[in-house]
Amino acid sequence: MGIQIRRAVPADAAELHDVAARTFALACPPGTTQADVDDFVTTHLSEARFGDYLKDESRVLLIAESDGAPVGYTMLVAGPIADEDVRRVIPQEGSIELSKFYVLVDRHGSGVAGQLMAATLEAAAATGATLCWLGVNQLNERAARFYDKHGFTVRGTKRFLVGADWHDDHVRARAL
Repeated sequence: MGIQIRRAVPADAAELHDVAARTFALACPPGTTQADVDDFVTTHLSEARFGDYLKDESRVLLIAESDGAPVGYTMLVAGPIADEDVRRVIPQEGSIELSKFYVLVDRHGSGVAGQLMAATLEAAAATGATLCWLGVNQLNERAARFYDKHGFTVRGTKRFLVGADWHDDHVRARAL
């Protein structure tokens, strides 16, 4: 049946949480403790938090499905850039953040991520944004290759807190 990508709705909150819980650790650098991963998921990626995200008009969440089962998701966030390090390298006007981009590990290399990226960039452009930016851990080489392939270039750095540990991220962006 292939991959279907659609805008997520409030009824998808539990499935989005499940995918997030299964994939968040993939973005963390080696040495990140399971306790810190679990705490981050509980705090920021719970079913209730996804319920809030889905009600927030400044966010666009897409879900990728195969035979009706979720295999990945993305979240775009419009609005003011809160992080000072990001504001130094990304213009406020016309930009949108690709806050989340995750695909289940058993779907890596299958083409799902490329399809999901194309749909996400289309959704980002549909908001009126002209630039899409993201933060990705500097040690996440697989993600860096993927973002390079899709035109995201390094613009600067920022810090990202998981548990008690700060991690170093690259800020990447591309025109829409």
